[in-house]
Amino acid sequence: MNKDRIELVARHLFQENQRRAQFEWLKGNFAPSSLDEAYAAQTRLHEIWEEEGIGVIGGWKIAITSPAMQELCGIDQPCVGAILQANIHQGPLSVKLTDYVRLGLEFELATILAEDIDPSRAPFDANSAMAVTYEVAPAFELIEDRAADYAGFEAYSLVADNTWNAGVVLGPKLLGWQNINWDNHPVRLNYNGAEESATTGEAMGNPFNALAAVLNNLSKRKIAAKKGQVVITGSTLKTRFAAAGDRARYSIGELGAVEIAVDN
Repeated sequence: MNKDRIELVARHLFQENQRRAQFEWLKGNFAPSSLDEAYAAQTRLHEIWEEEGIGVIGGWKIAITSPAMQELCGIDQPCVGAILQANIHQGPLSVKLTDYVRLGLEFELATILAEDIDPSRAPFDANSAMAVTYEVAPAFELIEDRAADYAGFEAYSLVADNTWNAGVVLGPKLLGWQNINWDNHPVRLNYNGAEESATTGEAMGNPFNALAAVLNNLSKRKIAAKKGQVVITGSTLKTRFAAAGDRARYSIGELGAVEIAVDN
């Protein structure tokens, strides 16, 4: 991998995020030449965040989980990004729309790791991923796509820019979660009074498949996930781009719900 390009890409993305510039797909000298190089740029971006006092990693997220979307992007796996510790919030939460270039909301199950995960422990599957989970909670993912033009969508730019994560809002921990059939447990979204339903299986067939994919990705990158880190497992419903005044409540069956309000 080209270390100079990795540094160039990471610095460029850091500066673009800091000035809240509209997202531009990476081209020319800024374009990673492979998925591995895109992840190397992402890791360097994480280091710059810490060096510049922006924050440290408190968890991980998954993106591009559908095979159709992966094929469109020319990859054969989901993508992973980090969540800054400072951007992990407990709901209910009010957010300001003006704090984002364009705010998206996704509707997920958050898992909290029970132990440190050495990379040598991979590969994980849904069962072994569940075994290293301490607790779970309903969650919103906060997406900051910086008003990207989706006509140019491609995976390497998304990965290098940390898959656009701007945080997570956690609901209450769910009791008895170990006994749930996560393949098809019902979920409900109330968005400005309109109800929509789905099942937990919309996230890679089972959200613990998604957790396993994140842990396997980190293992390949020689990154040790840490006890207490939050891993969100993919949205069960389509992304909503927020407007001022929006109110949302996302529930995992009757186990618990998380709420968010979007203000100016």
